[in-house]
This record gives sequence, structure tokens and C-alpha cells, in this order.
Amino acid sequence: MLIHPMPDPIAIAIGPLAIRWYGLMYLTAFGLFILLGHLRVKQPHIAAAGWSKANVEDMLVYGVLGVIIGGRLGEVLFYHADYYLMHPLEIFAVWKGGMSFHGGFIGVLVAMAIWGKKHGHKLMDVMDFIAPLVPLGYAAGRIGNFINAELPGRVADANLPWAMIWPNVDALPRHPSPIYQALIDGVLLFIVLWVFSRKPRPRLAVSGLFALGYGCARFFTEYFRIPDYEVNLSGWIISAGQMLSLPMIAFGLFLLFRAYKKPSAAMTT
Repeated sequence: MLIHPMPDPIAIAIGPLAIRWYGLMYLTAFGLFILLGHLRVKQPHIAAAGWSKANVEDMLVYGVLGVIIGGRLGEVLFYHADYYLMHPLEIFAVWKGGMSFHGGFIGVLVAMAIWGKKHGHKLMDVMDFIAPLVPLGYAAGRIGNFINAELPGRVADANLPWAMIWPNVDALPRHPSPIYQALIDGVLLFIVLWVFSRKPRPRLAVSGLFALGYGCARFFTEYFRIPDYEVNLSGWIISAGQMLSLPMIAFGLFLLFRAYKKPSAAMTT
């Protein structure tokens, strides 16, 4: 049976300076955003809409702030409010891990709204543009969680070839849930969005597919992860991550409905 390697979370240490793998994964995510953004602006319909490499690099600055502030506040408010109320200084210890995607999503929405207002772009046009650039960065973040031995999976059948013991949890075989989420919520969603967005789509369609796709993927992969806590919705027990994914699913369906209700809508994203 596989055993989690429990690697040292510190990748490089030079005297008192320590660079953690978790931080490097976020740098990887931001690098992927730039790389994919530069490829996206070369697509004819994107170039025709006036998007440029300079836009990508400028948006990244705002996006980084949105991800970090929103992701951390989401972790604090959605998942561990009681703990952080007792240990408020820990809120700032982002290098230890603990970032909420749903919080980061809200943070990016706010950041892109500010960027769009400054540069004369509507928020949903901005979100249509950046949606395909996000999932691979998310996957990198989940790899960081795995390196940190965070987000252990639920108990798995011992005969499952990739069932894994997490020594920091117990000696039971478990699903490597961060890997599932990296592959399904991240890589698979990226492939779907990248293929979909290579051709002109109605305004809101790419954003809608992202919200719907991520919400559904996360709802599914949460079944393999130990929940932070569970919620009883009229007798239906779901995890915190699933509860937070339901509004994304509804939002995605709403955007797709609006996008295709009027086929004459601008086909620029």
C-alpha cells in the first residue's frame, strides 16, 4: 500500500529564510496564468476584442491580491472561524497553507471588477477572458496541499491501487483527495474550458461553463475528502465544500442561460 511521503514543506532554506513548496506552487499558478494568457491573446477572436499581453500582466497583479486576500478570508470565515477567533495572528500565516478556493473566487471577482472599471472593461468580459487561465493554477495549489499533507481523503478500500496511508492522520488507507481535485477540478476542467473557449462564444458563456464545471467537479471530488464539517440540508448531509459549490453551480447555470437566451449577444470571448 502507498504511504504519503510526508516531504519537508520547506523547499529551500538559506539561514533564517525559508521558501516553502506551498508558496512555490502559488508562484507556479501565477506563472501559468501569464503563460496561458499570452497564448489566449493570440487566438483570433480574443485579439480582435482588443485583449493584449499587457492586459494579462496587469490583471495578474490585481488577481494575486484577490486570490490571497479572498482565499485566506474564505478559509477563516467559511471553515475555521472558531479557531482563528482564538488565534487571530494565525490569519496572516498563509505560508502554512489554508486557502479557500470559494473565497479566492470572490476575491478575484472583486479584484477584476476594480481592474475592469479602471480599464473600461465589463466585469463579465474580464471573467470570460480569464476563466480558462484559472484551473491549472488551482491544480498547482492542490499539489501544494498534497505536499503539506493537507486535505486527507476519506477511508478507501485497501485494494484500491492508489489507496494511501497518511501518517499524520492514522494507519488507514485513504483516498489521495488533493490529487483527485488537482486532476478533476483542475486539469480536466482546464481542458474542457480551453477547448470550449478557442472559438467565439456568447458573452457570459465561458464564465458560466467555468462556474458550472468547477461547482460540479468540486461537489463530486468532495465525496473523497474528509469534510471540514458537514451540513444537514433537509436531511441531506453534505460537506462544507459541497455547500459552497451549490451557489457556483446555480450561478453557472444562470450565466449559461443568459448567454444562450439571446444568440445575437456579442461573440467576442
